[in-house]
Amino acid sequence: MNSPANGPHGYISRNDDYLKRLRRIEGQVRGLQRMVETEQYCIDVLTQVSATTKALQAVALGLLEDHLSHCVVQAAAAGGPEADAKVREASEAIARLVRS
Repeated sequence: MNSPANGPHGYISRNDDYLKRLRRIEGQVRGLQRMVETEQYCIDVLTQVSATTKALQAVALGLLEDHLSHCVVQAAAAGGPEADAKVREASEAIARLVRS
């Protein structure tokens, strides 16, 4: 993980957008809780779970794109072990996303 010493992270310019999306997702999750509490039809709940999952995946893909275009590109330009570490870190993040 990056530490503050590594400088601003790539997503910082889109921070407000990510926060807005995450707040919307938070509302979707609260809606899911209400649906379960009120015993809504299973398929309707599953449809909302799918929509929430897709919204989270969109945030994850955006963050990954920002990481690649900012952190990885900067490290690659600098070269050395930092570049290798950033590429490895990105590969591991992609593998986690694919498994989820």
